[in-house]
Amino acid sequence: MNDSTTTLDRPVADDALTRPFPGASPYDTYVHASVLNSLQQPLTEAPDEMGFLVTTQVMELWFTLIVHEWRTARVAFAKDELPAAMDALTRSRRALTALSGAWAPIAALTPAQFNGFRAAFGQASGFQSAMYRHMEFLLGDKNAGLLRAHSGDRAVHEALGETFRETSLYDEVLAHLHRQGRPVPAHVLERDVTRPYASDPGVVETWRQIYAGPQHHPHVALGELLTDVAELVARWRYEHVAVVRRAMGAKPGSAGSSGLAWLERRAARPVFPELWEARGAV
Repeated sequence: MNDSTTTLDRPVADDALTRPFPGASPYDTYVHASVLNSLQQPLTEAPDEMGFLVTTQVMELWFTLIVHEWRTARVAFAKDELPAAMDALTRSRRALTALSGAWAPIAALTPAQFNGFRAAFGQASGFQSAMYRHMEFLLGDKNAGLLRAHSGDRAVHEALGETFRETSLYDEVLAHLHRQGRPVPAHVLERDVTRPYASDPGVVETWRQIYAGPQHHPHVALGELLTDVAELVARWRYEHVAVVRRAMGAKPGSAGSSGLAWLERRAARPVFPELWEARGAV
């Protein structure tokens, strides 16, 4: 008789893989999976609410990683450590790609499915995400009003305030380019960094010169990497618009915003605007 039982069909031997742990598994101790898996607490019986909660929480984790990488890049630019800065931006590019993909579980919610649990979260809105606000502040999209909205939570407000007052990632990119001999205007380098960044013709010219020069230059690679980041942020925002348009149309947002119209305005704002303008001037 032929023994057709494979190794995978046989019971696992009593070795290191099956030996009882003295407490929580080393995996859980490191990853805190039991904590993560306890955070999904639906408030309704609607079958789609669990997917909405998991999707939102996963996005918060991606926000956290992206903020970490952009801060790492910002510090490296301040030290003129271009390879380290670009490594961090490359890692953030991968995280941004995953962030956009995170919409998939809720991308096709119908209005009836969304309404099945929408009332349960009251005035909660992704607009209120503190970690996403860190992302926007690091991109140079500063807004004192949006900082003030978090003043009721001291720890969150203080952390956001620090990011608000610091130079943005793009500020440090431009300062690095200036130290490398690029003609970044002095008024851009000396600007009030708590103000939202706005496109400057002098910076457009800086990027134009970079792109008109040798294509193997590291600053061209930097410009392309920043463009990737800007494009991926824009794609995530437009995916957000599409999900909201499909699930609730033009209804007002849960936090009191105009909903879809507000998201569309935000999505239309370019990230690193001079990089896009310079492309038409080369």
